[in-house]
Amino acid sequence: MNLENIIRENVKKLSPYSSARDEFEQFTRPMIYLDANENPFSNGMNRYPDPQQKDLKAAIADKKDIYVENILLGNGSDEVLDLIFRAFCEPNQDNIITLPPTYGMYGVLASINAIENREVLLNEEFQPNVDVILNAVDANTKIIFLCSPNNPTGNSFSDESIIRILNNFKGLVVLDEAYIDFSANKSWLNELNDFPNLIITQTLSKAYAMAGLRIGILYASKPIIAVLNKIKPPYNVNILSQEAAEKKLLQSTLKAQVRKILVEKEKLVSALKATKFIVKVFPSDANFILVKVDEATYRYQQFLDNGVVVRNRSNQPLCENCLRITVGNKEENERLMEVLKILNNAEKSIIYR
Repeated sequence: MNLENIIRENVKKLSPYSSARDEFEQFTRPMIYLDANENPFSNGMNRYPDPQQKDLKAAIADKKDIYVENILLGNGSDEVLDLIFRAFCEPNQDNIITLPPTYGMYGVLASINAIENREVLLNEEFQPNVDVILNAVDANTKIIFLCSPNNPTGNSFSDESIIRILNNFKGLVVLDEAYIDFSANKSWLNELNDFPNLIITQTLSKAYAMAGLRIGILYASKPIIAVLNKIKPPYNVNILSQEAAEKKLLQSTLKAQVRKILVEKEKLVSALKATKFIVKVFPSDANFILVKVDEATYRYQQFLDNGVVVRNRSNQPLCENCLRITVGNKEENERLMEVLKILNNAEKSIIYR
């Protein structure tokens, strides 16, 4: 892949905005800041945040064993995904390829950016149809999006499929690993240097339990990061999110919480398999389970009537009559399993209001 061939011409010519905090690096001694037109009265929020989130990136780099220069942070994963579109896809000209059923924001962002979304359905095992994908590529195909573990199906894509796509596509391959911390499979971060067209996205919203902070992470080669930094808003991650995320990473309960979620998932899988109206429980490498039921709309309403909110995914390709159920904590799952038992023995029974 030649990166210069896929960068938008206007982005190549762009002179990025230089904020006051970009131009001045912090000294170790106290300084009087009169450069950014800020309110001088200190309250912990009156100063602009670090536009490059250096301390938070350092904490992430240490935890992931990767260089800071390979990291871009955004206001949630949706922002970093949007930046990829804006940097590399020419509106009303280029196209991307997505693999439904998958994360819906890929298609939404394509529409927002006036980019054609070529959908290639997964096969019956929810694996990529690699030959069909590569046949759908043309000179204007800039990005292929792979979500592994996939949302809403929960399964991981085979290494062989991902490698074939990386080796045979001259554009960018975005591998969305939002749920990788729940999987027994290793992240592709260690392969980043071997594939210059690979972009990996992760998040602090799932396993790290920081959804409210809205911090998305993008890993890529230094040249790709440099392009994205040109168009990144200068203060896209606020100071409260940066400080809270760094503190949480340093005292992370990730491993303990993930273990508990996986234990609870196995209990929930057993209960779901014993429920008569559930036709199939799909394998999952994530913190959720996709199940096929006899009548999704009816069962979804039954769950609601009994105080449990799940997600009806029947509108997704290959997901007819499917519900997606997130694994909760022990108490939440016990309540769900109690509801399952009641519904398993009665057509209509409301036990919670």
